[in-house]
Amino acid sequence: MSSQQKSTRRSFIKKTAVTVLGFSIVPRHVLGQGFTAPSDQLNIAVIGGGGKGYSDAVNAWGGGTSRISAICDVDWNMAANAFEKFPDAKRYKDYRKLLDEMNDIDAITVSTPDHTHAVIAHAAMQLNKHVYVQKPLTHSIHEARVLTEAANRYKIVSQMGNQGASGGGVKTMIKWFDEGIVGSVSEVHVWTNRPVWPQGIKSPTDKPSVMDGLDWDNWIGPAQWVDYHPLYHPFKWRGWWNFGTGALGDMACHLIDPPFRVLGLGYPTEVESSVGAIFSRDWVPDYLPESCPPSSRTQLKFPASDKNPVEVKMDWTDGGLRPFHPELIPADHPIGDDDSANGVIMMGEKGIMTCGTYAENPKIYLNSGEVMTAETNATATTLPENGHHADWVNACKEGYGSDEHKRLTSSFDFAGPLTESILMGNLAIRSFNVREQKGDNFEYPGRKKLLWDGENMKITNFEPANQFVKRTYREGWSL
Repeated sequence: MSSQQKSTRRSFIKKTAVTVLGFSIVPRHVLGQGFTAPSDQLNIAVIGGGGKGYSDAVNAWGGGTSRISAICDVDWNMAANAFEKFPDAKRYKDYRKLLDEMNDIDAITVSTPDHTHAVIAHAAMQLNKHVYVQKPLTHSIHEARVLTEAANRYKIVSQMGNQGASGGGVKTMIKWFDEGIVGSVSEVHVWTNRPVWPQGIKSPTDKPSVMDGLDWDNWIGPAQWVDYHPLYHPFKWRGWWNFGTGALGDMACHLIDPPFRVLGLGYPTEVESSVGAIFSRDWVPDYLPESCPPSSRTQLKFPASDKNPVEVKMDWTDGGLRPFHPELIPADHPIGDDDSANGVIMMGEKGIMTCGTYAENPKIYLNSGEVMTAETNATATTLPENGHHADWVNACKEGYGSDEHKRLTSSFDFAGPLTESILMGNLAIRSFNVREQKGDNFEYPGRKKLLWDGENMKITNFEPANQFVKRTYREGWSL
């Protein structure tokens, strides 16, 4: 029987209750207002219960509209709050054991470090489990393509955890742009104050004892083996290419999402990066291929789209670097966030559209001098907003191909290409520091514009850069 022919969990349980147990489902109004019938609950397993994983669990649970049946975390200290919140959930340290044993799981949330997103989500999809995966969707471009294709092949309801995609801010920006208020956009600037963790540092050489309660082998997962160190876990893994995706991976799925969505962008065609460096005493930059740089600047070029008829150049900066104040925006106005630490500027032919993190606080500064906000534009005040997690839960209940599924804002059909485009920046950043020895000196042939064939996932003018399209998995692990 195909996945399309299978009943949803809701209809299956209702039919089973009638035919096997011999009684009807009690109407919801008899059970009381606010009661969620067991047949309406999704059985969810939480993979990664600490930090963001805890809030993902609580949001997916929805106060009881879903059931958190299992929690898996390689570090039970990190998952302590989740265990306390959901005391009846079965506990695991290895997601593979969870997937083997918990046959009644309908869906999973994946809120682990970046390097394990793809292997966990793909294993679950192969077992017909719906998936909610934190941003960035994957660690590599190749993994993003694999998950996108798998979600359609296995008919999985999928959602990436960039919650601003379901917010009112980006919906307002889409409506404004579709009304032609700023005209076509040829230039976009995006920036973040990240990293707020160590980057541009040398790999540790000491070997402290592994934290109590931490399964380090499973934490490493498909990444190349390194000994435990607190510079990796907890939290600081983001600054190491072996595990994280740096500032781009952390924030671009929130910040690049609005222009990507508003302008209808697809795969970029070109990418170029430069990076900040830590200099040694002889003023030669250290070569630190394991660590993400302390700051970077990347430019992506996108072809014209059906929504935006001109080519777009998108500049990304991190490490506290940000674009200069456009003339149209008054000098005393913040740009993006209230403190201007993160933000988006879209330069249109009729004006400038801006927003902060999660597409919050959208504004337009028109060439005429008029300023528009969501509050002053009547067309932007009636847009529905139901919640990123709740929308996914409802879509899981209704099934692949349902109207609820089609309305999801970051299903992998969208989140996959977005993630690929973002990780193109990391490919260029890593290629920037590819070096070749020439006599007593080093040359950096990767420090040039890279041309990208998006359909085939290939840099066409610098072959060494293609090593960063797909990662090498540790023995015993595969996608």
